[in-house]
Amino acid sequence: MRLQVARIGKPHGIRGEVTVQLMTDAPDARFEPGTVFDVEAGPLKALTVEGARWNKEILLVAFEEVADRNAAETVRGARLFVETEGLQEDEDDTWYEHELVGLAARIDGETVGKVIGLRTNAAQDLLVIEDNDGEEVLVPFVEAIVPEVDTAAGHIVLTPPAGLFTLNRPDAGDDTEGKQA
Repeated sequence: MRLQVARIGKPHGIRGEVTVQLMTDAPDARFEPGTVFDVEAGPLKALTVEGARWNKEILLVAFEEVADRNAAETVRGARLFVETEGLQEDEDDTWYEHELVGLAARIDGETVGKVIGLRTNAAQDLLVIEDNDGEEVLVPFVEAIVPEVDTAAGHIVLTPPAGLFTLNRPDAGDDTEGKQA
């Protein structure tokens, strides 16, 4: 299985370094010199890490195949993948975004939408669910609210607090419609 670990951002400087949007918990280990990434949505099929360094909280990466700023601009937006076969998982209850996207979201056996994304945040991750009305709902990805993820069966089970699916709707709480003064 392939796992996306980063997306290349804007060039940094004139020597071909680029910023990367990380999608891994172990950036120092993933971006060791000599690491080869499979590339999607870029002009090259593979990129080899020449070096990586931190600039404040941003990881800057130099690739052997990217010699200057002009070349760095051509790989902007490319997605970097590694092959996960042979890698040991740390936890049984760990899922990657590509495993969750497309799963049906169910409450009490009824399908209320589908997972369309995962937003990773410092405090907690959020599942992005498109409900049956096409509205986007953010659901905290915690065991109390998402007690079951069954990728084989193609669904997740939700036990959301009251109002989670209606709280931020434009018409939520508007009970003045249709009443006369």
